[in-house]
Amino acid sequence: MTRLSASVRVSTALRGIVTALAALAAVTAAPPTADAKPEPHAPADFVALSSVDRTIIQEMRYFTPHNFVGERIDGYRQPLCILTHPAAEALHKAQQRLLRQGYSLKVYDCYRPQRAVDHFVRWAEDLDDEAMKAEFYPNVDKSRLFADGYIAEKSGHSRGSTVDLTLVKLPAKHTRPYHPGEPLVPCYAPGNERFPDNSVDMGTGFDCFDTLSHTLDPRIQGEQRANRLRLKTTLESLGFVNLAEEWWHYTYKPESYPDTYFDFPVSAGSLADHR
Repeated sequence: MTRLSASVRVSTALRGIVTALAALAAVTAAPPTADAKPEPHAPADFVALSSVDRTIIQEMRYFTPHNFVGERIDGYRQPLCILTHPAAEALHKAQQRLLRQGYSLKVYDCYRPQRAVDHFVRWAEDLDDEAMKAEFYPNVDKSRLFADGYIAEKSGHSRGSTVDLTLVKLPAKHTRPYHPGEPLVPCYAPGNERFPDNSVDMGTGFDCFDTLSHTLDPRIQGEQRANRLRLKTTLESLGFVNLAEEWWHYTYKPESYPDTYFDFPVSAGSLADHR
């Protein structure tokens, strides 16, 4: 080995060490990258309703733009009904009774994350956004939504034992998808004029911000009242309690989490058996 080649090798080695040290210094000096905040998960006793009863129809409205906001709501990652296990089991029992009568339950909303409720609040505070008024709140001034109790900063749905639902006469008819921008019809219009939901006629559509939605409103008579009472009688016999202002809203009692408002997203990945 010549003295020259030895020098070259030493020089090359030194350059490599200097380069490595410089790279290490750059990494050390770089500002730390903020860790992504992990998504919250559901407690172990939350389940997908379909894992308890596959026959209950699911039309998860807040996963779609067909709702009073007019767009998919924050936190709805999948069109999935999630409930506490006791509430899901009680719905299963209700479904067994109704199937024998020629009906099926259909759920519109189940567990609702707090971020979805926050989305509702932001929408309600934007008085200029009335894109869906003609269908969902034609007779209510948007500035009154909080005062009249249609929108609140907390929802029982976020506790996991509350469900919005209706009845479908079997065999179930097809429900066409809603097309954003299509003409809207008031939610209290006659059943054959409202959006073609495949449910029985309850006198108003789901999420109708109107006193006609009160479960026992005396103006609702005949078949419409009978349909409401069939749903009410069946569910209340199994431990559900109706919200008097909304014919579709029921909470299973006693609630598993009466004081906790969860914020995990609506997705299979939030559940224990998918983690």
